[in-house]
Amino acid sequence: MKAQELIRLLKTNLSEDTFLYEFNRETNKLRLTHKTLHKGIDISIPPILAKYETKKELAIEEVMYTIQQTFQAMEKEIFGDIDPSSSVYPVIRSTSFPEKSNEGNRFITKEHTAETRIYYALDLGKTYRLLDEKMLESWGIRETEIRERALFQVRNLVNNFKKDEVAGNIFYFFNNNDGYDASRILNESLLKDMKKLIVGDMTISVPHQDVMIIGDIRNETGYDVLAQMTMHFFTVGTVPITSLSFIYENADLEPIFIMAKNRVAKEKEEK
Repeated sequence: MKAQELIRLLKTNLSEDTFLYEFNRETNKLRLTHKTLHKGIDISIPPILAKYETKKELAIEEVMYTIQQTFQAMEKEIFGDIDPSSSVYPVIRSTSFPEKSNEGNRFITKEHTAETRIYYALDLGKTYRLLDEKMLESWGIRETEIRERALFQVRNLVNNFKKDEVAGNIFYFFNNNDGYDASRILNESLLKDMKKLIVGDMTISVPHQDVMIIGDIRNETGYDVLAQMTMHFFTVGTVPITSLSFIYENADLEPIFIMAKNRVAKEKEEK
């Protein structure tokens, strides 16, 4: 499938009577603007085409679902009754993720690691909206208050996980499908509880927003398995974050680079 074919398919399912389509050939991005709401989103075409190669029609269904839910959230924000006091969560994104909205408003963020940054989102049911300065100004809420509320919310999430063993190494998969699986990396109490189960090195991976993997790496093969696993999840995730994993020691997250022949190089910052 080519870019123009994908756009024609989207136009068939998402009517031009409702949406304005603008395709930038230089950036390979499609700007989709809702004619009534006068709001829009940018869609990067190459990742969708790549997913189509393996997931076929499911990849198209996923992008259409995301578009529809995003504009429904915008409509709810404009016309609905939103209570930010109980619906704010932290979300993890790559440091390459934009720091401003399409309208030029700065997102509310907090530094996390060299690979990740914390954003804050208003939960709208099936989707969420990243918070920016303009939204907080309209609510009369300070950034510190938002961060505190979000951290409280993530601590209250249910933490179900599945356990798997590969080559003598144990992996715990958090995949609750609530949109905040990667956010659980911010739940210090959860990490400390998991640490008690670990025999070898404790690793934490957030390859995309809908999964967190905690590894109990007990031999060199475990690092090879971890590298392949995180790269796979990073590739197939709807919102990829990072293919790197972290060593969890003394409540600190330290990025690790898994090299050839099972060698592990740790990136340490000078203190």
